[in-house]
Amino acid sequence: MTAAQATVRAHAGTVWRSTGALLAGLITIVGLSLITDQILHSLDVYPPWGEPMHEPELNALALVYRCVYAVIGCYLAARLAPSAPMRHAMMLGAIGLLLSTAGAAAAIDMNLGPSWYPIALALSSIPCAWIGGVLHRARHREPRA
Repeated sequence: MTAAQATVRAHAGTVWRSTGALLAGLITIVGLSLITDQILHSLDVYPPWGEPMHEPELNALALVYRCVYAVIGCYLAARLAPSAPMRHAMMLGAIGLLLSTAGAAAAIDMNLGPSWYPIALALSSIPCAWIGGVLHRARHREPRA
């Protein structure tokens, strides 16, 4: 194997590890959110699936735990990243911003609850990603880039 082939192979491995780190973080965020949603629906804290939820306190509760889960997921992405952990956390935040913005457009049109909730969810994506990256940096004492 030539040096060029070894470099290409190493780069491909890094790309797969980066993709895996982002997927692990995203699956963690979505999975924990859906599990918590299901628990709150089954305990009759939330209305049944598909029914509007206009109560501000219930939407605030959902926003809080989704933000916590976003921080955890972005921390995980940074932790699993083969290099540049903060970049991976922020990339996952950007993915969250895109997905949340699309979700906000759909949710507002469907009148499933107050408009502020999906907007706040989208706007919190980047700050939550940054917090996840900072927590990783503090815990693993990586030098700033």
